[in-house]
Amino acid sequence: MAFISTFRRVLGGSSSALHSQFAVIRHNSTLTSPRLFISGLSRLTTDEKLREAFSPFGQIVDAKVVMDRVSQRSKGFGFITYASVEEAEKAREGMNAKFLDGWVIFVDPAKPREPRYAPPPQAQQDPSETGFRSNKTIGWCG
Repeated sequence: MAFISTFRRVLGGSSSALHSQFAVIRHNSTLTSPRLFISGLSRLTTDEKLREAFSPFGQIVDAKVVMDRVSQRSKGFGFITYASVEEAEKAREGMNAKFLDGWVIFVDPAKPREPRYAPPPQAQQDPSETGFRSNKTIGWCG
């Protein structure tokens, strides 16, 4: 018990102060698109629950919880797309560090998806006349 009271004292006295500190820390960048990344979702959260929770802030174009292919359960994050950037900003301010299905969720701007491609194949180097080749990271090998 002494540990818990010390922990609360260090954090500022209450759990609401903790939530507001998280909200300030995670609210640094500005929105440039109406797409939001939502992390910290419960495994029980569905697309419909996510849409219901975020609908008071504006017109939702798309709400998607990313699911695991094998277990068909939530991976703990999802995306919301609003009709405008202003609506997305209101939703970000209103839902960041709030509870949804018993879990604290965080709302951040979504980053554009990076292309997934294989790195270019490495060209095979011919061994030298002696049959040894140089590996610059390890040294000489045969």
